[in-house]
Amino acid sequence: MKVKGGPAWAPESVPTFWINHASRLIMRHFEEQLRPLGFGMAYLPVIIALEENGPLLQRDLLERAHVEQPTMAALLGRMERDGLIVRAPDPVDGRARRVSLTAKAKARLPAVMSAMQRVVERAMSGVSERERAALMATLRRVVENLDDPSAG
Repeated sequence: MKVKGGPAWAPESVPTFWINHASRLIMRHFEEQLRPLGFGMAYLPVIIALEENGPLLQRDLLERAHVEQPTMAALLGRMERDGLIVRAPDPVDGRARRVSLTAKAKARLPAVMSAMQRVVERAMSGVSERERAALMATLRRVVENLDDPSAG
């Protein structure tokens, strides 16, 4: 592709194109595996936080799942509708809401983790342990570079 007045731009020649392309494919495969189980990738930060910590106040869940309040409210509404969580008044502070996983969610977690592992194995097929370590180190550096507020 030729940008007017500038050099030719070939997106496939830069690593960020391939990072984005791989990410989109991985997410699509995760969603395809999780959908039949009644889960979505967006649910996972909440599910993991609740699985690791037990019932949490909604405000604590925001911090642990690293989700913004408006997004969390919509997400919890969908998860409650799907029977994966319950929200109840906190016994100490009746204004606060305590979020818990349902038995249905807990029962499906092993299948969810297995489905996700299958996607990881497919994505990493033919990639050696050394290559995996190098890839992870490189991707961590990319994330650090982009996450650093002092960087340009």
